[in-house]
Amino acid sequence: MLGADAFDTEGFLRHLKDWSPAVAEQIASDEGIALDEAHWEIIYLLRDYYTEFDSSPAMRPLVKYCAAKLGADKGKSMYLLSLFPGSPARLGSKIAGLPKPENCL
Repeated sequence: MLGADAFDTEGFLRHLKDWSPAVAEQIASDEGIALDEAHWEIIYLLRDYYTEFDSSPAMRPLVKYCAAKLGADKGKSMYLLSLFPGSPARLGSKIAGLPKPENCL
């Protein structure tokens, strides 16, 4: 478990290298989310997106990326909202240990 100083004031990791599946579980738990296989699929997809584009996706690019990589059924905002309520791009990126997407509040 990481200490509070590993996170910024909004709960995002300060350093990408500090992320691990255990840290993801810790962040998700703090957000009231129990991670299952569907969550992990999106978490790893978010990390792949970051590796490919060197940024965290906003909602629209995330939906398009999910559709391209996982199929039309999972490339829908309602599907992502069911896993990461409120702001899937923001919350998913947070759990995936990525920086906050630039245009997310």
